Amino acid sequence: LLNINVGGKLFQIAYKVLAQYPITRLGKLALYTDPAKKLQLCDDYLVQKNEYFFDRDPSIFHYIFHFYRSGVLWIMDEMCPSNFVEEIEYWGIHLKYSQRCCRILFEEKRDELSEYLKIEKELEAELEPLESGAQFDGKFLGQFRKMVWNLIENPYSSVPAKIIAVMSSFFVLISIVGMTLSTVEEMKNKTGKMWMEQMEMICAIFFTSEYVMRLISSSSFKNFLRAAFNAIDLVAILPFYIQILFENLDDGDMQYHEELHKVENVSKLGKVLKLIKLMRIFRILKLARHSTGLRAFSFTMRQCYQQVCCLLLFIAMGVFTFSALIHSVEHDVPGTDFTSIPCAWWWAAVSLSTVGYGDTVPDTILGRMVAFVCISFGIILNGMPISILYNKFSDYYAKLKAHEMSQ
Repeated sequence: LLNINVGGKLFQIAYKVLAQYPITRLGKLALYTDPAKKLQLCDDYLVQKNEYFFDRDPSIFHYIFHFYRSGVLWIMDEMCPSNFVEEIEYWGIHLKYSQRCCRILFEEKRDELSEYLKIEKELEAELEPLESGAQFDGKFLGQFRKMVWNLIENPYSSVPAKIIAVMSSFFVLISIVGMTLSTVEEMKNKTGKMWMEQMEMICAIFFTSEYVMRLISSSSFKNFLRAAFNAIDLVAILPFYIQILFENLDDGDMQYHEELHKVENVSKLGKVLKLIKLMRIFRILKLARHSTGLRAFSFTMRQCYQQVCCLLLFIAMGVFTFSALIHSVEHDVPGTDFTSIPCAWWWAAVSLSTVGYGDTVPDTILGRMVAFVCISFGIILNGMPISILYNKFSDYYAKLKAHEMSQ
């Protein structure tokens, strides 16, 4: 018998049993005749007791011991997958010696653990700023830039920083409200326009100041431009300056061009200005900088892009299938709206989403049966991924809040 001391517990295994597995650590220990090679395989050797000592976990070695006696590696659910894999790799035992059912469950559990650790790491990175205060040490105006960075990027560093964060969200809301009110007919008079323009100017000045402060406090200009939040900040202030630029160009054209050309130019500029003004709606994305819920939603979409793409694929398949079916049974009806398969796409999309506007409806009994199947398929289709997305969103939101509180 070979005497093995693992973490203070004694095990005895026959040499002939160990010799059946020559590639394992204990198999080599049983087959080697050179004492120097044997000592390289263990942590210590007790001459008086003729014991080979291993400073490993004795609780897991029970499963290794059972493997040598029975030839089967048992895996218990309560064991940590990473720790178990580390131990069996040390003893030179492959996972293939375990039962197939245990091996499948173990690998699934290990994959789940790896995915969990990956998501935890990404969640922590979601809340961590791109830079830290230590990066300004030894740089030009380091203390000043660090102070500006704390004011803009770290709301919990001081009371003024918290005030700036609240003001940022406040000006975003004011800007969105101003853009909404500018479309109201009663606000299109001279006084209303003046108030809206002044409000827009104040918001643009604040957003510009905020962007410049972030640019000044950035330690890397390249990383600053790559950041998604900084791109959103730039989109928030560009419409104001582009609008001023186009208005000045419009004034110049009014002086140098003929009347007909001026009218066409004003019409084109008016359409461009409307599009530029519409870009101000993206300012609401700035709230994601200070909103854990919006961050959790964005993180959920990034993590569940495969499920979302699969849902869109099923919707596209349903739209093409049911639009073809409804056209085949309805195209002979006088005055029908299903004159072609592309004309039936809208009806299929609305029916699959269970919205049902009622602007296009089938007239025949067979067409209504197709519509019933389409609506039923839409209910099943919408019900499958929604629960998955909601559960993941709730989980990510709770973890983000926990990380936020711990920071």
